[in-house]
Amino acid sequence: MSESFYAVLNDRAVIRISGPDRVSFLQGLVSNNIETVSATKSGYGALLTPQGKFLFDFFVYQQDEDSLLIECERGENGERAADLFKKLRMYKLRAKAELADVTDSYDVIAVFGKDALTNLFDDTAPGTTGRIADGIKAVDPRLSAMGARVLLPKNSLAEMAAIGAAESDAESYHKLRVTLGLPNGSEELEIEKSILLENGFEELGGVDFKKGCYMGQELTARTKYRGLVRKRLLPIAIDGPAPETGTLIMNGDKEAGTIRSVHGSAGLALIRLERVGEDADLVAGDAKITISVPDWVKLPETAA
Repeated sequence: MSESFYAVLNDRAVIRISGPDRVSFLQGLVSNNIETVSATKSGYGALLTPQGKFLFDFFVYQQDEDSLLIECERGENGERAADLFKKLRMYKLRAKAELADVTDSYDVIAVFGKDALTNLFDDTAPGTTGRIADGIKAVDPRLSAMGARVLLPKNSLAEMAAIGAAESDAESYHKLRVTLGLPNGSEELEIEKSILLENGFEELGGVDFKKGCYMGQELTARTKYRGLVRKRLLPIAIDGPAPETGTLIMNGDKEAGTIRSVHGSAGLALIRLERVGEDADLVAGDAKITISVPDWVKLPETAA
């Protein structure tokens, strides 16, 4: 039996950017190389403060020869998407680019499970992109193991049954996501505080160090080339009562990290690498915490 599932992610929004300056406009803002986005390749990146701290992360797809689509956080009442839209509009200035919130036109869908990519792609490299009906399908640009992302026009979910995917829910998607160690925007990253390289953006293809200037580039580059990564967002297993987000993880009387999200008995935590070793006895509240390091994560040699 095929192990392929889909979940509609109602916490996601879609913004369209069209016009002749759409690529150059985003290129000066976003941490990744927007020039590589095409009909066959999608991307993942972030918008930072001028000081290099996290504001938004998102996926970028080519809708057609004149338009790009940004898939981003929606926020509980749409506020995160609205804030990103306002920020982009503020920076647009004289650029020949038009912005439109097209969230109501699309379902954003995650396809996951062992066979998630089988009926969608021949090439399963991250970011591989194609068409599905009147929508877009892409291998998750961060990590193929996460499956695929699909943007379909509303009322087109029958396409999911056509590829052999069974209906699931967003929580099942998030449980897999945290097990793999992938952040979900402001759920795990602190706005105006978090640093990309502490949260896996380099390994997950969310930063291009050769593309040239973008907002917040200086801190991101300095963090990499001076080896300043001392914390990492890592998957955790929770044995005991689920701690609240923000709960400190303790190793004896020393702070070893902070819980960033919890989904069932799994979650993500920002871990202070120097405080964690093979003999670590970690707790958060009344729960025992076990850290895992996914294969894709590259820790500093002194912390490996």
